[in-house]
Amino acid sequence: MSITERENEEILGRADLNDVEAILAIPTGDPNEIEHIVKDNADAIFTWDYSLARPGLRRLYEKAKTGQWNATTDLPWDTDVDLEASVSADLAAMASGLTASHYDGTPVEKWGDKEWTDFAMEQRKWSLSQFMHGEQGALLCTAKITETVPWYDAKLYASTQVVDEARHVEVFARYLDEKLGGGYQINTHLRMLLDDIINDSRWDMTYLGMQVMVEGLALAAFGNMYQITTEPLLKQLLRYVMSDEARHVAFGVLSLQEVYAGMSDAEIKDRQEFAYEASVRMRDRFMSQEVWERMGINTRDVLPLVLQDPTREVFQQMLFAKIVPNCKKLGLLDRNDSWLRHRFEEMGVIQFEDMEDTGEEYTKFALDAEAPATN
Repeated sequence: MSITERENEEILGRADLNDVEAILAIPTGDPNEIEHIVKDNADAIFTWDYSLARPGLRRLYEKAKTGQWNATTDLPWDTDVDLEASVSADLAAMASGLTASHYDGTPVEKWGDKEWTDFAMEQRKWSLSQFMHGEQGALLCTAKITETVPWYDAKLYASTQVVDEARHVEVFARYLDEKLGGGYQINTHLRMLLDDIINDSRWDMTYLGMQVMVEGLALAAFGNMYQITTEPLLKQLLRYVMSDEARHVAFGVLSLQEVYAGMSDAEIKDRQEFAYEASVRMRDRFMSQEVWERMGINTRDVLPLVLQDPTREVFQQMLFAKIVPNCKKLGLLDRNDSWLRHRFEEMGVIQFEDMEDTGEEYTKFALDAEAPATN
């Protein structure tokens, strides 16, 4: 077993990044589960230093105060949404994220336009459901950051993000319920990642896991869907959410840059491994196991091909367009003999390292600015 395989075994629980059986060994969640409890191992920290010590965070706080919007009154909820028509219109550009001819020789080979449209409709519901669940994870994590971060300026900004995340859960839940007829349970890989982030007692790990990794991927995913969809309510909803998310990722980058500059190599290695594990869990969740199951397909029949699907590979790589440059800015790519760089090379996402990080880019996502391209 190579060094990389041993490290994968320790970090991921499998030696091979693409071990289908190991991925499928983690069962999908119970769709009837209502409550999920995670032990929150953290100390709440008061600070009596109310001085302006971090101007970058204070600017972000001021931006957050003026960037608030009302999910009930600022979105056109009376818009009629025809999911089939919307997905059909988007199919040529977004499709299901899959290449139909790639699945010759499987049960999917017999699918026609109707089945692929049905799949794309379910995929849309599934994607928005995972966005919603991830936003609740962000709601809990940011409340935790407000308690645990030792800096006054960071506590102020984190409190505004708690409000933002509550609004995001609200809009995705309402859209799914009123316009799409309901959604999906949380994906197992996403739930495991959120559990790990909340369970960790170190406040900077909450930042790294949620603010940089989960929120960074979400910003790229929202941007991709925003660019493609022609459904007006969803497009406006995503635009509003993106204006908040860009600030959230910036919050993580601005905070952690200072902290990680003073950490030892051993401490940084721990953060690198956490970032890698988070990246793989987020990649694994986009295999959409729950959608295949709802469509009556045995996941084992298609998952090996999903991992090699050229259309899906491009989409998956794009999702790391914010994560990789932010990790580089934080100094995580090249510490410890470029450990994380090598992992991102293996994942096929290192090409994004020189794209603009979101430490200051959030101003381009403000509601009074044109929504920027995200790839």
